[in-house]
Amino acid sequence: MKMAEVTRKSIQALIDLMGADQVSVDPDRLADFSHDETEDIRVLPDVVVRPSTPEEVSLLLRWANEARIPVTPAAARTGLSGGAIPVHGGISLSMERFNRILEIDPANFQASVEPGVVNQVFHEACKEQGLFYPPDPSSWGSSTMGGNVAYNAGGPKAVKYGVTGAYVLNLEVVLPSGEIIWTGANTLKNSTGYNLTQLMVGSEGTLAVITKIVVRLIPYPRHHLTLLAPFASAEVACAAVSRIFQAGITPSGLEFMERDAIDWTLRYVDGVSIPTGPGIEAHLLMEVDGTDQEAVMREAEQLALVAEEAGALEVLFAQTQAERDALWKLRRRVGEAVKKHSVYKEEDTVVPRAKLPDLLRAVKRIGGEYGFKSVCYGHAGDGNLHVNIVKGDMTDADWQGERLKMGIRQIFIEVRAMGGTISGEHGIGLVQREFMDLAFAPAALDLQRGIKALLDPNNILNPGKIF
Repeated sequence: MKMAEVTRKSIQALIDLMGADQVSVDPDRLADFSHDETEDIRVLPDVVVRPSTPEEVSLLLRWANEARIPVTPAAARTGLSGGAIPVHGGISLSMERFNRILEIDPANFQASVEPGVVNQVFHEACKEQGLFYPPDPSSWGSSTMGGNVAYNAGGPKAVKYGVTGAYVLNLEVVLPSGEIIWTGANTLKNSTGYNLTQLMVGSEGTLAVITKIVVRLIPYPRHHLTLLAPFASAEVACAAVSRIFQAGITPSGLEFMERDAIDWTLRYVDGVSIPTGPGIEAHLLMEVDGTDQEAVMREAEQLALVAEEAGALEVLFAQTQAERDALWKLRRRVGEAVKKHSVYKEEDTVVPRAKLPDLLRAVKRIGGEYGFKSVCYGHAGDGNLHVNIVKGDMTDADWQGERLKMGIRQIFIEVRAMGGTISGEHGIGLVQREFMDLAFAPAALDLQRGIKALLDPNNILNPGKIF
């Protein structure tokens, strides 16, 4: 269905409906909402609206649905798949005012939050009460709970504790037609009807706008040990991952970084010293945690032994909290460092973890065939490899044309042949939608399109994404 243009008359109607303090056409404000952290893509919205209650979101969506004006939900705009970019203009729906932690319930190990709450802020509020909310994407210091739910965010802790969807119990959402509903129940078990909650998790703001989130919590693990293992070969480092799990160890973090990723990041991160001498091509950053200090130490010692047997040159233990924090700061800043170093595209591949060495070999081989360089890192414990394709010496024609797209498609073909898929945690959004035919059969894609059409028949909510 054709979408309507935003005119001066419609902006005035928005102001009359929502109030002047919630509606902005300031050029700087529009520029802020024209992009997220995806490459260098920018598309200006016509107007930014920032409601503060579910009822105000309902008013806005009801009006936009009747007027056929597109609405793109946005918050911190830290995404890497273009999900918050308003590719059809229209309204950028800012959720920044939904920034309250509504309740932390230690008796039931639950919490209720609004979608604009920053992940790290929520994590630390739970920690103060001895509770743990594990999902921790690399952007946890700025990304919000609503965005995390919308993209089913993972992070380093996912290898042991699971991704965002494993913790979401219930959601209050506003449908494109304006109805406000709860998707489930605030219970640990729920076998009542279809699972609408998990349908919304990972739906990338295309089905409804999230206004409240109920999550489960677990006891906070009081003891942590962080280890760093350099390897002479990136493939050997990847192969060591499977060996660790085969030994019966489940780390709370298991991250892979190849040499270029570390070298580039060290230029932007102060206070970190790690082995980067000749003969070192990759590192595994590993962590174990728990409530029993002696048990954590035993597990760390076993982890170090297995890593050395699998080919680590040595295994270094972080001796202080400051050293531990510095190592994780380095890992969390890799993506930012790569972006500063070069024009790039990031692919979010994921395969069964034992296939990681095969995936790394395939990525390097395909890069050689199509003329691009890649820098790889990621959540090795999950089989989730972030492949940063850097422009380097590629011509503008090859970079912007079919040659690069063909190379990326070939990577995804290899991923699918290994039993993996094209996104582990970043989502499909704008930049991966042309590859969805590799992930799903036509009937499965049609089913998903049918769900979208049922909930959003006028296609106003985040149009142009996923499909």
